[in-house]
Formats: sequence, structure tokens, C-alpha cells
Amino acid sequence: MTSKRKRRLAPARGMAAPRAGPQGDPLGRTAHFRLLPPAERRRLLGQCTERVLKVGEVLFAEGEPCRGLYILVEGRVELRQLSPRGREQVLHTEGPGATLGEAPLFDHGGYVASAVAAVPTRALFVPRADVIALLRRHPAIAVSLLETMARRVRRFADMAGSLTFHAVPERLAHYIVTAAGESERPLAAGMLVDLALTQEQLAARLGTVRELVARAFSQLEARGVITRKRARIVIRDPERLAALARGTW
Repeated sequence: MTSKRKRRLAPARGMAAPRAGPQGDPLGRTAHFRLLPPAERRRLLGQCTERVLKVGEVLFAEGEPCRGLYILVEGRVELRQLSPRGREQVLHTEGPGATLGEAPLFDHGGYVASAVAAVPTRALFVPRADVIALLRRHPAIAVSLLETMARRVRRFADMAGSLTFHAVPERLAHYIVTAAGESERPLAAGMLVDLALTQEQLAARLGTVRELVARAFSQLEARGVITRKRARIVIRDPERLAALARGTW
């Protein structure tokens, strides 16, 4: 790992014994481990250690050997890659209930990206040997982990296609449409979308640089597709925005 990368990533504090979460059963809130009987979850929790991270601290670093599975209990973590020149790409973001490190857990390789706390975060760590033993006793947990990895592979394939075949304005339109969809309301004229990101942060998610994000915003505004109020977007032409997000306009 380059010295530049080490400067960018603040190390997290050491591990500690886990403390009970707000509901007393943090493993019961994960898609995988809620399939276990309560007594088995309690036993597994006793094998966990806890990591508490401040904003910007690193849960694990790209290339670091994987020694187990992480389970997010509180907060939010961004999975980031950093180029030798310092350009950052956010691959995905995970919140409470998510697990991290499934792929290197099985292929014995290093982590493919760094996990960085976007907000104060608490995570549990399960050693690899304990995870593998659990999967052998409970194949349903293994299937659940495979489903998670499959969804991420599909997401990465979509991301690769977007970076290869879509211009920055199309990627930006797709991001706005996706963010609008989180409100579970149909896309409509006058709809307000709060991206809650700086242009530099948005560039890291779109696989580009801040200057091109600024230019893409200006192009969408000039075409009458959106208007902006800092990080808040007002949708003016939802049909054209959706077409641009699909790459058909």
C-alpha cells in the first residue's frame, strides 16, 4: 500500500468485548444470523469482539489480510478504493445489519477495498474459524451469505457498465433517480431530492472528478431537467431525467 493511502486512512481503535445493543440481540438484526436459534446467536455473540470507530476511521484497509467477518451494529461504512494518484471510488455503502468481508473470507485473499466509517460506527468481528464452523453446522447461513455476495457482484457489474458506457451526466441522472426512489414516491415534477453530499463526495460515487460533476449539474440545469439549491435538487422534468438515467436520451 502506498504512503499516500496510509495518510488518507485513519486507523481505528482496538477491539473489545461486545456490549449489548439497544435491543440486546445485534446478531438477530442481520439477514444471515437471524436464521440461527436464539441460543446459538448468544453463543456466537460471545465469540465476537467489538470495534468502535469515529468518522473517518478504518475498519479494514484494502489489501489487508482477511481474518474474519465484520457485522455492522450501528452507523454507516463506505467501501472505498484509492488509486495510486489519490483518486477515490466509493463502491458501496452499508449500514446496520450488513456483513463485510465475505469474499476474502472464502478465497483467503486480502480485502478488495477499505471500509471507512462515514458516521460514528460500531461493528462486531467474528474470527474466520468460528464463521466456517458455523456455516458447516448451518448451511442456510452459507446460502444467505452467497445471496449477499451475488447481489454485490451484480451491483459491481452495473457499476462497471455505467463507468464504461455512460457519460457523467447520465451517471448523475441515475444517481438522482435512485436517491429519489428511496422516498418510495413516484418521480414527479417539483420533487425535492436531498443528496446530502459535496460534489467531491458525489464524484467518488460516480467514478469521476469534481469538475465534471459540476459541469454535469450545469448541463442538467441548462436543459431544464433540474434546478439546484446547494445539495438539494428539484426535479423539473422527470421524464427526461429518467430517460437520461437509462441512457436513452
